[in-house]
Amino acid sequence: MKFFRYFFIFIWRIWFYAWFLLSIIPVFPVLIIVTSSEKMYPAFFKIARAWAKTILFVMGFKIVLEEEQVLKKEKSFMFCPNHTSMIDVFVMLAITKNPFVFVGKVELTKIPIFGFFYKRTCIIVDRSNSKSRIAVFEEARLRLSNGIDICIFPEGLVPSDENVVLNEFKNGAFRLAVEYQIPIVPITMYDCKKLFSYTFFSGSPGKLRVKIHSFIKTEGLTLKDSNSLKNQTFNVIYNELISDMEQQKINT
Repeated sequence: MKFFRYFFIFIWRIWFYAWFLLSIIPVFPVLIIVTSSEKMYPAFFKIARAWAKTILFVMGFKIVLEEEQVLKKEKSFMFCPNHTSMIDVFVMLAITKNPFVFVGKVELTKIPIFGFFYKRTCIIVDRSNSKSRIAVFEEARLRLSNGIDICIFPEGLVPSDENVVLNEFKNGAFRLAVEYQIPIVPITMYDCKKLFSYTFFSGSPGKLRVKIHSFIKTEGLTLKDSNSLKNQTFNVIYNELISDMEQQKINT
């Protein structure tokens, strides 16, 4: 039985990487055009969103979304989801219609084909380079001034320890939110790690539960408040994950 399970997972994972890369090729010329100008980013976002939803569908994933507060395009937002899997990006694209831009690590620019467009559309940060970290703030300011939301995974990286529920948050997202007086949107992803972790022979199709929590206001806050804002956001997501883990134990 183990052999057949591992064989299925192997084929399923190859299926993902094939869709991930090869599905970009047919629309390559269109992507070149819509990533050539900042003004065309909303058009690119629609394509990226359709692409993400397609990949989740062909992989057998179904998003189950709970919204404590509904996103409306009346102001800019700072999305802050937990980070456990490479499909977190696809889930984020699928759950919001508001155009947003990811702040992502420079290593992803090395992925063939995908990395080319990733570099043209995302805000890239090299955490080993202090100048790069400063440049991120400048680029984020530009995007926010154009009405584009920002998505930052505040943990920075996916936790390397499988037993870590939630890594300590970085400061960047919260400093930006305070500076621009935009709401923080905490987002909890419960199942991405279980159903599609970075361990190759693991995972399965299934439901991906996601919760958009009530927004955390930043009006009237100053940079001195960014640390408490960070801790407040961390606690919302952490307590939600712990509560869900305890509920899962009760149900099994």
